[in-house]
Amino acid sequence: MLFQKSACDWLIVGLGNPGENYARTRHNIGFRAVDCLAGQLGAKLDRAKFRGLYGQATYKGLKLILLKPQTFMNNSGLSVMDAARFYKLPAERVVVLFDDISLDVGRLRVRAEGSAGGHNGIKSIIGGLNSQSFPRVKIGVGAKPHPDYELADWVLSNFTKDEEKLLAPVIEDAASAALELIEKGVQAAASKYNGRK
Repeated sequence: MLFQKSACDWLIVGLGNPGENYARTRHNIGFRAVDCLAGQLGAKLDRAKFRGLYGQATYKGLKLILLKPQTFMNNSGLSVMDAARFYKLPAERVVVLFDDISLDVGRLRVRAEGSAGGHNGIKSIIGGLNSQSFPRVKIGVGAKPHPDYELADWVLSNFTKDEEKLLAPVIEDAASAALELIEKGVQAAASKYNGRK
C-alpha cells in the first residue's frame, strides 16, 4: 500500500497559541490534548520544524507525527501544510484536535470532515490543505456566556476551576479518540466518543 512507504502514516495536530499566556485558555485545548497523546505514546514534542513543535511516535505499527503549530491559531494551516507536504500525506491522513464552542465542556465530537464553522484555525488548515476532508476531534469548551460577549475574548479566557475538574478525563478521551480514529476509522471513534460525558 502506498502509505506504508511513507516516512509517516498519519499527522496528528493539536491547535493552540504558543506562549505561557495562552497555555490554559479555551483555545489551547488542542495543544493539551496532543501533549496528552504524546505522553500516552512516550513521545516528546520538542523538535522545531514545519513552523511548529513536533515529535514522532508509533502506534500499532503506524508511524505518527504529532504537531503543535507555533504560528498562532489563525495561521495554523501554514504549519500543517508544511508537514503534510513533507510527508506526502493527503488531507484524509491529517487528524486535527481543537476547541469547539458549540459543545459543552466535557463533550467530544469526532467528524470525518466539514467546514470551518467559524474556527479560524480550521479555516486556515482548509486553506493550507486545500481540502475540508481531514478528520477531526472537537473538544467542547462551552458557549459564550451571552450573545454580546466577544468571541475572541471568550476563547482566550481561562477555564474555571470547576471546568478544569471536568477536563482531565476529556483530554485523555480526545487523545484516545484520535488513536481509535486512525486504527478503526472515524465511524468507530464517533460511536465510542461522541456525546460521551
